[in-house]
Amino acid sequence: MRNAIVDSQFTIIAPSGHINAANAGLWQHHFQEAVASATTSALLVDMQRVEYLDSAGLMALVSALSLSKTLRRRFSICSVAPQIRIIFELTKLDEAFEIFENRTAFAATVKDLLSSY
Repeated sequence: MRNAIVDSQFTIIAPSGHINAANAGLWQHHFQEAVASATTSALLVDMQRVEYLDSAGLMALVSALSLSKTLRRRFSICSVAPQIRIIFELTKLDEAFEIFENRTAFAATVKDLLSSY
């Protein structure tokens, strides 16, 4: 159901299948737990294998985004399929989330950020 990859700079969670009312509470817990973890300062949700996202699933992501802002942690998503990306666009949440084409694009921004220090 989920893969978590922890790098020294960020954590990647890769859900698969559906994120919907039936499992949104569980996903919300996973996302929030990863955001709250002191292990890294950034979380990337790789949505490459997500086939369906409903409003409850979207709220799980929004909840984790809100927590990340409170904790001053980075929360991003990548590899969003066109049929799911439209949900973000219609709700204007594409303006709230950092959305990347893929993991490589996200990792490049982390490296750029680290090199600027």
